Amino acid sequence: MPTSSSQPQGRPAGRSRAHEMVIHRVEEQITDGTLSVGDRLPPERDLAARLGVSRAAVREAMRALEALGVVRAGVGVGRDSGTVLSSMPSEALTQMLRLHIALANFPADDVIEARVMLERWSAGLAARHASDDDRARLLDLVERMEAPDIARDDFNELDTAFHVAIAEAGRNRLVADMTSAIRGSMRRAILDSFYAHPDWESVQSRLRDGHRRVLAAIDSGEGSRAADEVEEHIRYAFSVLSWGA
Repeated sequence: MPTSSSQPQGRPAGRSRAHEMVIHRVEEQITDGTLSVGDRLPPERDLAARLGVSRAAVREAMRALEALGVVRAGVGVGRDSGTVLSSMPSEALTQMLRLHIALANFPADDVIEARVMLERWSAGLAARHASDDDRARLLDLVERMEAPDIARDDFNELDTAFHVAIAEAGRNRLVADMTSAIRGSMRRAILDSFYAHPDWESVQSRLRDGHRRVLAAIDSGEGSRAADEVEEHIRYAFSVLSWGA
């Protein structure tokens, strides 16, 4: 691991916290630019000695960083061996956000407001940047949700995919990942509200109409209208369901 005179070397740490110190040291050198994607970390023995921790602590830290998608552990010898800094895949970021959002148990109002802000932005971007393939994908999802006698579980999965597809069509990767994480964290609660509502057919009809309105605005390239339509859709769902859709 690169070092500089302006950066203090690691200090011995208690066993229970040693791996956290290793993670912090790696994070520190990533944020200050000392380490970047593609850089190889020192061998386990060397890293443990530099930071004054056990090799077990280094292994534990590397496992945690690998789970987060920050490092990739090479197998074998030569140029493919060792632990390499990697860019975090969207799936890793989405999973991490989804788990933390679900575990934090945020108030429903906070989650809905976050969704409105994100999805207004992504719908506006989609109206400007969506390709023909993006529009075809959105239309396919809408049409599949309009299938007669569609199961509520299937409707919920397609509805999630529709909202994520809008964000992806906007070409902002971070917004898409955050939208996917928030909507994914709500999947179970939304499905429960579908089953609990006494007039599901009426709600389903209104949700379908909302999807069509959002898609029409995106297709016509009207960013402001698309943002308004998706907000109305989310707020309507929240007003009649436990969480919103």
